[in-house]
Amino acid sequence: MAIAKAERLMNLALCLLGTRRPLSKRELRGSIEAYLEAGSDDAFNRMFERDKDDLRELGLVIETVENLDGDTGYLARRDSNRLPPITLDAEEAAALGLAAKVWQQARLAGAASGALQKLRAAGMPEAEDAYEVHSALEPRIPVHEAAFEPLMLACRDRRPVTFDYRKANAARPEQRQVEPWTLECWRGHWYLAGWDRERGAERVFRLSRITGKVRSRAGAFTAEVPDVVTVRETVESWAGETATRTALIRLRADSGYPLRARAISVRELGDGWEELEIPYGHGLDAWLVEFGPDVVVTEPADLRAGVVDRLRAVAKD
Repeated sequence: MAIAKAERLMNLALCLLGTRRPLSKRELRGSIEAYLEAGSDDAFNRMFERDKDDLRELGLVIETVENLDGDTGYLARRDSNRLPPITLDAEEAAALGLAAKVWQQARLAGAASGALQKLRAAGMPEAEDAYEVHSALEPRIPVHEAAFEPLMLACRDRRPVTFDYRKANAARPEQRQVEPWTLECWRGHWYLAGWDRERGAERVFRLSRITGKVRSRAGAFTAEVPDVVTVRETVESWAGETATRTALIRLRADSGYPLRARAISVRELGDGWEELEIPYGHGLDAWLVEFGPDVVVTEPADLRAGVVDRLRAVAKD
C-alpha cells in the first residue's frame, strides 16, 4: 500500500510539473492509472484531494487556476519548485534550528523538522545547538486558533479564502472574501493581512474573531500583493499605539488588565472605580467596547460618542 501511494504521488507530481497549462481533474484521472481504477467519482475526488494535500505538505507548490470556461485546473511551475543552491554557514544553520523549535503544534513541528532535513540533504551544515544545553528558556509562539493552519497554507499557495468574521462591535459574524497575504503574531494574538474583495481594500483580521471553517476558493488573486505588508504597524495604529492624544476612562476595579498595562496614570475614584489616562488613537473605541460595562469613557467627547454608537449598534442587532 505504501509503495502504491508513493508511486501515485510521484506520477501526480510528474504530471503537474510536466504540463505547460493547468490540467483538470478529468485529465489527471485519465493520465494516472491508480485514478482510473478508482471505483467512483467520489472515491477519485477523495484520493486526489488527499494526494494534492500530501504533495503540498512535501513542499510542492501547486497552483489552482480557473480557466475561461469555469473549470478548475492544477499545475506546478518548475520555477516555483526549484531549490536554489544552499550556502548557509554554521551560525545561519543554528538560527534555522532555533526557528524550527518555535512552533508548539505537532503538525507544524513536523513540517519544520522536515524542512531542516531537506536543507541538510541539500548541503546545509550540521550546527551544534547551543540553545539545547545552555538555555533554560525555549522559544514558543502559541497558536490556539483553528483558522491558523488553513490560512497559513492559503498564504503559502496564494489561494483566496472565505470565512465568517465577528467584528468587535458586532453581535453576529459576517462572511468575508479575502486574498490572504501574510500572518503575524503581535502581543500574543495572531493577525491575517490580506485584500478584502467586497470592500476593495487591504484589511487586517484577528484570528480569534474568525468563526467556523476557513474555506478555499478557486481562482487567482485579483489584487497585487505588496512587497512589504505592515501588519504590526496597522494593528498598532488601530489600537492607538501610535497615538499622540490621551483619553480619560473610568474602569471598574479588578478588571481591564490590558488597559491597565497601557495606562499613563491611574487614580482611585472610590466605589470600586478607578480613572485611567491611556493613549488615544484610531480604533480605540472598538477596543473599549470589548470591556463592556466595566469601562466608561470620560473624555474626549468624540471617543465617548464612538463607543456609544458601537454599543447601540450591538444592542440593535
